[in-house]
Amino acid sequence: MNVKRMMALMRARFREFYRDTASWSWNLIMPLLIIIGFYFIFSGDSKELFKVALYNNQVTSQLELEFLKTEHVRFIDVDDLEAAIVRVQRHQFDMLLDLSSMPARYWVNEHSANGYILEKLYLESFSSGHMPLQRELVSGQDIRYVDWLVPGVLAMNMMFSCLWGVGWVVVRYRKNGVLKRLQATPLTPFEFLTAQVIARIIIIIGVTLTVFVGANLVVSFTVRGSYLALFLVFLSGAACLTSMGLIVATRLKTEEVADGMLNLLSWPMMFFSGVWFSMEGTHPLAQYMSQLFPLTHLVDAARRIMIDGSGVSGVMFEISLLSGLTVLMLLVSARLFRWT
Repeated sequence: MNVKRMMALMRARFREFYRDTASWSWNLIMPLLIIIGFYFIFSGDSKELFKVALYNNQVTSQLELEFLKTEHVRFIDVDDLEAAIVRVQRHQFDMLLDLSSMPARYWVNEHSANGYILEKLYLESFSSGHMPLQRELVSGQDIRYVDWLVPGVLAMNMMFSCLWGVGWVVVRYRKNGVLKRLQATPLTPFEFLTAQVIARIIIIIGVTLTVFVGANLVVSFTVRGSYLALFLVFLSGAACLTSMGLIVATRLKTEEVADGMLNLLSWPMMFFSGVWFSMEGTHPLAQYMSQLFPLTHLVDAARRIMIDGSGVSGVMFEISLLSGLTVLMLLVSARLFRWT
């Protein structure tokens, strides 16, 4: 082992790093963006301890009910009553209120401690007896955090593999002169990029299937919906994220800048797409921003299949959206692509 040669290589690498302004700029800016993003999402005066769903809130908002002013309770508007009842069964909502009906109805889970406490507070607000009440009792098992987390982790792993497995590699090809040699062949940019997408999809589906089976052996989660729907969602999601990685790789010439751009895409997607925590109750602007990311629709569709039991028809919007974005980004990539 020659220490002098090693030190010379290290010095050369340090010089390459600080001369690449874009690279060290991302290393400074990215942590700040992460901190600001967390502050923005979790900003608020207090921490909500309970989640109460309000059905038909256009009428509910006109009521002067003391319970609706309770602090530390997050009130969430819902439009689908049946879906909200299912979420009460699975402990995702602590209580469901429908104050627009007569008599007013509310749902609690008989196995939920939070629901028991909220029911006591709710009935206390009606102590004067001016409004009739109808109690609806549901029963269901609590969803473990790991059951909720698995779809997000699978999607996140797919995102990193797609973005770096194509975006970073194509940039390396350009830097090493591989693309310049391919330019001398009859191969067109669209053919090259399409081949990259197909190859990456096959790899990602194989990797995701392996992770899926291995995780199921360890934590034993349940898929309540259609396996075909889950396959189609992951297939369209892999194609979409791979195409997104190609857009990054169309012009860049160094891996360092590619890393920065890929981080700029992946980290906001991971935080705003509900991988680690639900976006319900966060700032409305944060919820709007989350809908701009393909990963959000991939995670939401996978969770509806695995947790809520949806089939192909229930996630057809997400499949169509991700597939449409794939075609669009592939065409844009082919248009912007440069061999050198």
